[in-house]
Amino acid sequence: MAGLARALRRAAAPGRLPPARRGGGGAGPRPWGWGLALGLALGVRAAPGGGEPENGREEKPPSPRGFGAAVERSRDLVRRIKDEAGIPGILVGVSVDGKEVWSEGLGYADVENRVLCKPETVMRIASISKCLTMMAVAKLWEEGKLDLDAPVQKYVPEFPEKVYEGEKVTITTRQLVSHLSGIRHYEKDITKVKEEKEKANRALKLTKSHQDKEQKAKEGKGTENTDCVKQKKEHDSETKGRNSKPGRNDKEFEQEEYYLKEKFESVIESLKIFKNDPLFFKPGSQFLYSTYGFTLLSAVVERASGQKFTDYMLKMFRDLDMLSTVLDDNEAMIYNRARCYIYNKKGRLVNAPYVDNSYKWAGGGFLSSVGDLLKFGNALLYSYQAGQFQNKNSKLLPGYLKPSTVAMMWTPVPKTEVSWDRDGKYAMAWAVVEKNQECGCCRQQRHYASHTGGAVGASSVLLILPEELQPEAVGAWPVAPPRGVIVTIICNMQSVSLNSTALKIAREFDREKRAQSEG
Repeated sequence: MAGLARALRRAAAPGRLPPARRGGGGAGPRPWGWGLALGLALGVRAAPGGGEPENGREEKPPSPRGFGAAVERSRDLVRRIKDEAGIPGILVGVSVDGKEVWSEGLGYADVENRVLCKPETVMRIASISKCLTMMAVAKLWEEGKLDLDAPVQKYVPEFPEKVYEGEKVTITTRQLVSHLSGIRHYEKDITKVKEEKEKANRALKLTKSHQDKEQKAKEGKGTENTDCVKQKKEHDSETKGRNSKPGRNDKEFEQEEYYLKEKFESVIESLKIFKNDPLFFKPGSQFLYSTYGFTLLSAVVERASGQKFTDYMLKMFRDLDMLSTVLDDNEAMIYNRARCYIYNKKGRLVNAPYVDNSYKWAGGGFLSSVGDLLKFGNALLYSYQAGQFQNKNSKLLPGYLKPSTVAMMWTPVPKTEVSWDRDGKYAMAWAVVEKNQECGCCRQQRHYASHTGGAVGASSVLLILPEELQPEAVGAWPVAPPRGVIVTIICNMQSVSLNSTALKIAREFDREKRAQSEG
């Protein structure tokens, strides 16, 4: 005990803390100093992976009990994508049945200062912000404060009524959350957008033609294999989506508006960027991914809730225990925030350019950690499954949302598409893949929901793989929701495809979970 007392006195002594750890607001001991002293006195060793690697080698954190093999295989998948895309730092988190079973940071959060990534590192989550905003929309709709099918002018009269090809048209909140509003994205040239849409439609036709010829070939009515190969190459070259290749040169990042530096004081003010621009399509007629549609959505949430959009979202994050999820505010002190990176024309790693994301809080303006995104995913999964359980041992608490609400959010919407997952359709701020199997002894397509994100100097994905519950067994299980696997990956490099890696990781943990239950 004498050694413990001496360690505590040393930690409390003025000037004992390293300068880099000192705050700007006064002297005195920091809370972590007491913890460090206790740890040293009691002989507690810091967990591997959180500090500087010894001898230049990265130490592996201990694998969670029961999922060691899945962690090892998944860690290798993460290292592959990190190496392929030249990612400085990457975070990964996995939860199984509501419990976080693996979270890890690989590489550097700050290359210049050699700060390693750790699970608590905070990064830009980009378009996963749309999923967070959808949670707020759904809550307001459940409370009767927001009509999904009312004209947006009911809540935001500052947004002008629109005309398309001489016809007065209506934009609704339901259309905004599914990218069917006709509001433009970053590209202002309608001709270029329509050309891209036509190219995508041709690619879909090629895909169907290729599939038909393959089917005929199986039936003995086939065409020459060379034709199929040629069409597949044409299809592959034309259907590269937003997240088709690690380290790709994404056209989205060529748009000037992606690099806005102006700070907007309110979501209403940010509408000036696009509110007077013509619609690219008639609302409800075609899918056009639009972050600006979510900027308008943030104004709808603000008026429907009676609170500033940012205040409403931060309160929701507190309710969900997402204490590391904040606005991407350049001026605020945000602890554990990583730097963002890109590669220049010479292929050298450089700091990403300065941007201010206040014009798109709802569509791409939040920062978060993998732990917080897992909490968010579990809140949704719990809400989705709560109605399927009749736990006799204890009364289940209600979910943050009603099961029917999440089911609505995860129902594919006609006329939509998903660039990062060709098996999916867009729903309400989520991409959804439905359960399907076309042939015996062939690929079984599981039901899951996901969203990817791409921001200046950052890429992300959040994927939710619900367990396939058997109705006759649910009532007898002494368990509660959520049941399923959730995977999230965030990195500080832009233009990186992460969806397929997340899906592979989810399958690894789902496979090991099944093996445990069968064993």
